Amino acid sequence: MAKIDYKKELRHLYRPSGKKVEIVQVPEMNFLMIDGKGDPNTSVDFQNAVEALFSVSYTLKFMIKKSETGIDYAVLPLEGLWWTDDMSQFSMENKDMWKWTLLIMQPEFLTAVIVGKALKLVREKKALAALQHVRFEKFSEGTAAQIMHIGPFSEEGPTIEKLHNFIKDRGNQLFGKHHEIYLSDIRKAAPKNWKTIIRQPFR
Repeated sequence: MAKIDYKKELRHLYRPSGKKVEIVQVPEMNFLMIDGKGDPNTSVDFQNAVEALFSVSYTLKFMIKKSETGIDYAVLPLEGLWWTDDMSQFSMENKDMWKWTLLIMQPEFLTAVIVGKALKLVREKKALAALQHVRFEKFSEGTAAQIMHIGPFSEEGPTIEKLHNFIKDRGNQLFGKHHEIYLSDIRKAAPKNWKTIIRQPFR
């Protein structure tokens, strides 16, 4: 049985330094996505989206593992794109204004047909409120800067400022949405040990 470790194969995207900002070229990849809005700490829609994305992702993993290909792979971490309609109003203190897209990267060999079958299987087993909003799309960020933040989400401010200053000090402009990749299981790890990749496309 072939086993693929995408975080290892794509280590330049999933294992950045925690000390210095790095520039990466992010290729086009497959994702399961759900859009939403509101404070992630209090939004029921946010929690429903997380549950639906992981349910479909794990269903796909086991479908592929049991198929003729016999490929096994680890489900990739949850990611989030964050923004407001007016980015000058984007504030850590006013999260009710936030809009978001939650996403989980999927192997390149998955197709819309396979994803459709997985959605059907999940629908037959669970009544998930956000399942109808799951979509399967390709997404590419191109040139971006990123750094690892270690600690609770509430303390990301200085890390984000460092990332943005790195981009601006080189005469570039922020472009696209604030991107976070959540590497830790926050149900088990202490907040001081949470690892979050902070990524920002630029041009």
